[in-house]
Amino acid sequence: MKIALIHPQIPQNTGNIARTCAATGASLHLVRPLGFSTDDKSLKRAGLDYWDLLDVFYYDGIDEFLVESGCIFDGGLTDMYFFTTKAPQIHSGINYTENSWLVFGSETTGLPEELLIKYPENCCRIPMIEESRSLNLSNSAAIAVYEAMRQTGFSNLKQTGSLHRLSWPGEE
Repeated sequence: MKIALIHPQIPQNTGNIARTCAATGASLHLVRPLGFSTDDKSLKRAGLDYWDLLDVFYYDGIDEFLVESGCIFDGGLTDMYFFTTKAPQIHSGINYTENSWLVFGSETTGLPEELLIKYPENCCRIPMIEESRSLNLSNSAAIAVYEAMRQTGFSNLKQTGSLHRLSWPGEE
């Protein structure tokens, strides 16, 4: 699974998404310009000690990102999904694969409408009440990656846990 952020602005959101990527094994793809330095203390603090578990890739713009992703096929996109409050279809209606790209725009402007209109079948939204403008970017990324991973069976993720002092019934 791959999470891409197009022009993210808030370091704490990117740090939280980095932590989600590290915990799920998803790679993080950052498309410049960024609204912060990747050395930003807020970014590192939000990701805590997970940075060594993370694969991060950088691109110098949307065009470079689209080409290097390898998803452009016969003029369309395959396995890349743009999350936007403007989409007509919901995120859980997409059939994700383990190689899906989940793409999010900046906190202030979202994804460019020129990109959305070019690939309408690849756009999806997370349902919300009508009066709500949007969800927090890091929350949206977590919702999206876990839905995609649920559909693909949570492969490579630990699915059970153990108590520290006690044992679950049936555990040795």
